[in-house]
Amino acid sequence: MSARRWIYLAFAMLAGCLSGFPVYAADTLKVRLDWTPWGNQAPMHFAAQKELFKKYGLDVTIDDGNGSVSTVQIVGNGEYDIGHASLAPMVIARSKGLTLKAFAGFVQRNDIGLLVPVDSGIRSPADLKGKKIAFTAGSLEAPFVDRFLAAGKLTRNDVELLNVSAAAKAGTYISGGADGAFSSVPFFLPVVSSKRPSTSLNFADYGLQFPSFGLFATEKTIQAKADALRRFASVVSGCWAYILNDHVDEGVKAIIAARPQAKLDPDVLRKQIESIRAFSKTQATEKQPFGMMAGSDWQTALQVLTDGGLLEQKVQPEDVFTNDLIDKDIVASIAAGKF
Repeated sequence: MSARRWIYLAFAMLAGCLSGFPVYAADTLKVRLDWTPWGNQAPMHFAAQKELFKKYGLDVTIDDGNGSVSTVQIVGNGEYDIGHASLAPMVIARSKGLTLKAFAGFVQRNDIGLLVPVDSGIRSPADLKGKKIAFTAGSLEAPFVDRFLAAGKLTRNDVELLNVSAAAKAGTYISGGADGAFSSVPFFLPVVSSKRPSTSLNFADYGLQFPSFGLFATEKTIQAKADALRRFASVVSGCWAYILNDHVDEGVKAIIAARPQAKLDPDVLRKQIESIRAFSKTQATEKQPFGMMAGSDWQTALQVLTDGGLLEQKVQPEDVFTNDLIDKDIVASIAAGKF
């Protein structure tokens, strides 16, 4: 190493010691998000805006995605270090041979549900008889439609299922082309409610529980970049805890600043983030630091996914998640606003 490089490192370490901040070697990480900008991406943009990645020795690139399944495949193929997406497709991919593992969970209750108008009188699956319901055949909701209807003692013959693309679902529902629509509740409900006031029947309330959004990587990446992933997961987890602790507007501003070309509606973003609060924890993780997951939750999830015929081979909880990459001290510090 050159003398200039040694001098630089010496000054960097001295600056870190004098500031009271921990000193890390610089690590580069590429992150692939689940979708185009929406509320659940707030913590990553907030961390970048507050230079928290830099503080913890990380050089992070954050790219938008075009669906959780796509993100799972791209990360599984090694094109990115980290994926941020729904964790159920990650487990399905794991059962097909991609050695992916979750290392932080942010939306730990199943976020999928049926959106219905507030004035529709629909309060349970039993009220859906004769109704037209929009869904997307290739999406995660599709394998569970029959079990959801069965909770109301109905079958597909009792309703009219309208198969539409994910992109067309909101327009179809808002225009009245469907009496209900299956989708991610925190994403979809704020988008449609301003034009068609709606509520939701959530899958998790009818025995269809599995974790949703979180961070994952290949086992190869976890082994090679464990320390960097630990810092990244802990920073983002801390930012989630901070934002949900009455700092939602700061998260909204961070997304808009990071993606100005998207022309995002701050009110929709705010409602999306606030909606996530109800899905962020389970009973098993309620008292755990943000980001940490529970083996019991994963055991339930694996059984639900198996019953849905989505897993090609048996998978154990230890195969699909780890809590080893959450630093509780970093999470607590950032959650308390110590930037």
